[in-house]
Amino acid sequence: MDVHGRIREILAETIREELAPDQQHLSTEDLIKALRRRGIIDDVMKELNFVTDSVEQELPSSPKQPICFDRQSTLKKTNIDPTRRYLYLQVLGGKAFLEHLQEPEPLPGQVCSTFTLCLHYRNQRFRSKPVPCACEPDFHDGFLLEVHRESLGDGTRMADSTTMLSISDPIHMVLIKTDIFGETTLVASYFLEWRSVLGSENGVTSLTVELMGVGTESKVSVGILNIKLEMYPPLNQTLSQEVVNTQLALERQKTAEKERLFLVYAKQWWREYLQIRPSHNSRLVKIFAQDENGINRPVCSYVKPLRAGRLLDTPRQAARFVNVLGYERAPVIGGGGKQEQWCTLLAFLCRNKGDCEDHANLLCSLLLGYGLEAFVCVGTKAKGVPHAWVMTCGTDGTITFWESLTGHRYIHKPTNPDEPPVAEQPKPLYPYRTIGCVFNHQMFLGNCQPSDAVETCVFDLNDESKWKPMSEEAIKSVCAPGATTSLPPFPPLCASTIDASVTSNEIEMQLRLLVSEHRKDLGLTTVWEDQLSYLLSPALASYEFERTTSISAGNEEFQDAIRRAVPDGHTFKGFPIHFVYRNARRAFATCLRSPFCEEIICCRGDQVRLAVRVRVFTYPESACAVWIMFACKYRSVL
Repeated sequence: MDVHGRIREILAETIREELAPDQQHLSTEDLIKALRRRGIIDDVMKELNFVTDSVEQELPSSPKQPICFDRQSTLKKTNIDPTRRYLYLQVLGGKAFLEHLQEPEPLPGQVCSTFTLCLHYRNQRFRSKPVPCACEPDFHDGFLLEVHRESLGDGTRMADSTTMLSISDPIHMVLIKTDIFGETTLVASYFLEWRSVLGSENGVTSLTVELMGVGTESKVSVGILNIKLEMYPPLNQTLSQEVVNTQLALERQKTAEKERLFLVYAKQWWREYLQIRPSHNSRLVKIFAQDENGINRPVCSYVKPLRAGRLLDTPRQAARFVNVLGYERAPVIGGGGKQEQWCTLLAFLCRNKGDCEDHANLLCSLLLGYGLEAFVCVGTKAKGVPHAWVMTCGTDGTITFWESLTGHRYIHKPTNPDEPPVAEQPKPLYPYRTIGCVFNHQMFLGNCQPSDAVETCVFDLNDESKWKPMSEEAIKSVCAPGATTSLPPFPPLCASTIDASVTSNEIEMQLRLLVSEHRKDLGLTTVWEDQLSYLLSPALASYEFERTTSISAGNEEFQDAIRRAVPDGHTFKGFPIHFVYRNARRAFATCLRSPFCEEIICCRGDQVRLAVRVRVFTYPESACAVWIMFACKYRSVL
């Protein structure tokens, strides 16, 4: 809404109409009356969003849009609870994003690559408006962060400076780049230490934050953000900068000491593990993993019981959600081996895709949240490719493997290598070959059985002759929540912002256009049959239901409806396919590579009628499963 422009036009008009030659000026009331008469004030009032955050911790938060205020001013009126402490964080532009130095100015209406900044602080999540990628991106956003929260056990009293100094949670900022095809890349991940504001005059401070790259480029600067921090309500007494610096130095020292002791313990544990059998040296026992910033962290810190609020109802639905998040191996410049990079949860969720370890860590965290005994397993698949998956142990001893990339579940029945060859052994259906270790947020166990083959492995985790445990106390000292200040806090999941029916319609219309164009190039006409398209809906719904629950239902009605819709002497062909992205052109290109689908799209014959149906199923974090079905019916001419 170009509010200013519209107001100016109406004022000019009002002055022309209402100013009689003998009358020299109009009062403010007259002008406001004129604006109200034309509905401008009502429109403006409708557009103003007051963000209230009366969300209980149980409720999943959705990424709040930034609360935007005037660029020059500090906080304007919004309905803030005056009994709570807030931190108002403004991002006032970026500079030195040198990779985008050569980018031309985007023309109005032209689609261009954009930057989006995602923030997480104490269970609150925010997302900036997307800005075009440039050397000096035009970020101008304000975020109102509640520092002191009843739901986190902070009590109802207004927090003073000393109380806030003890709140060590950093503000996690993740910068995402979205290209013109909607593909996302992780540009930077930064932990902002906000407490310097407690020692600054009037509780206001400005910072320049240098963002470093991710993975192999974690030592390279990608750009600089100008940030302004302000406490609200203003602090009665600010602390001296010296006190703040001393507190931060003490925390860093404490964390470094805990991490050093854990490293000493881990080295000792590893030496003992190698003394059991020299061959253990080649097993995949992963105690530390590098995050996106190139920092080595204990693997147990990547997992934590995570509750999805009301966004996911069952463990299997959680597995489906993790499966529809995109899979992408960590990017490597040039050839060579796999670059290993485990992402923090916020970076994985904001980018909406990640490697198998990211998927396994998230699935394990969700299953732990549902009260299951879940572990991440690290091992190999066929051809010795390193892989991570999830395992749950039932109370009756049943071991279930969950493949986080496909959502499949497998029951593990160990084969006994000492049985005579005649005895029938269970044939494993899972793709896993070897297993080196299993871990969750409290336990880490190295496999010390004679063979690390999964099929002969016995998962009696309490038997120390089969699984060598790490001390739970040692793990707790560095991985328990709040144990060290270097642990990234886990963000809550956000509800989907995608409208399923609108998106389904858009993709369907685009596919119709693409099919018609493709057939036109082949010299074929295209006649769509809407009723046949509609009849494909139940099939797509039952496919998704089957993926989520492993139960197939509703197929009889679909088959019956199709039989009635296809007259005698006609042939019906249908081809369903599933994607986890919403790019219609890319989906169409993939479909054409399938000979079955190509046969339907390029169908020739008498009375050919075509149908296509798209159904988008939304999941948290704007993840979605897209089912597409192409079909045709034609008179069979022999």
